[in-house]
Amino acid sequence: MDFSSALPTFVVTLREGTEASLVVGIVLAYLKKAGQSRFNAWVFAGIAAGLAGSLLVGLLFNGLLVALDSSDQAYAPIWKQLLEGGFGLVAIGLLSWMLVWMTQQARQLKSEVESSIASTLQQGDAAAGWGLFGLVTVAVLREGFETVVFLAAQFQQGWIPALGAVAGLVGATLIGFLLFQLGVKINLRQFFQVMGLLLLLIVSGLVVSALRHFDQAARLYSDLGETSLCFSADSCILGSQVWDLTKVLPDRQFPGILLKAFFGYTQKLYLAQAVGYVGFLLSVGWLYLRSLGLLPASGVKQQA
Repeated sequence: MDFSSALPTFVVTLREGTEASLVVGIVLAYLKKAGQSRFNAWVFAGIAAGLAGSLLVGLLFNGLLVALDSSDQAYAPIWKQLLEGGFGLVAIGLLSWMLVWMTQQARQLKSEVESSIASTLQQGDAAAGWGLFGLVTVAVLREGFETVVFLAAQFQQGWIPALGAVAGLVGATLIGFLLFQLGVKINLRQFFQVMGLLLLLIVSGLVVSALRHFDQAARLYSDLGETSLCFSADSCILGSQVWDLTKVLPDRQFPGILLKAFFGYTQKLYLAQAVGYVGFLLSVGWLYLRSLGLLPASGVKQQA
């Protein structure tokens, strides 16, 4: 059994889950330091609510795609392709924004969370409990929603990506335990930089697959015989073919499947996919490297 398709979801869930673990760990550590550990139950309830909410959204998305996949309606396959492409675009937007935003906000994360906790604890016990519950629920649900959307975009690969997500969640929980319970020192800056670079490549691959879904939707619509949206025999909206490596490096066999998982490789690549991939990688990659301080904020040096 090939588990290559589980690797991208493992990376995404590990990174997003670690962000949620940091928030939870900061909350629990602050409560312990302030002698307010009686509120821990609200924190754990927030974790459970966030996970349950993410699972519910995932089940709804998956149920919708399964229903469309099994429907005998003429337009159902078109809607399925459009939804998968749409999920891909949403995942690209969310993960790209979090990639850059988290890097910029990482230094202020601890102080911002502790400030929120301090103001929450100044309220009555009930209000403070609900405030902590909301803080943790939103943190977990935000990261969970991003992962769920990514999984929905990977629907066509079956259940194996979900296995990678579970492994990533376990890994993120372990990192949080090592940091806040055992006091193990982990270079989080380097961890997020490495995970960020992998995430950048994975999300770039989503650009290729999302465009493929939209192209397939256009072809299915054209096949109904109402209006043709195809401009060539090879593809409908993707333009001319850049390469066809089906016989040389198929993307369903090793090592092609590994390249597909991490770099968005496809055995048949078209012009729009190539332009989209390179354009996304260069633009978002530049923003990410700039947020790390590896590139100047402006191409022009300011004179003193």
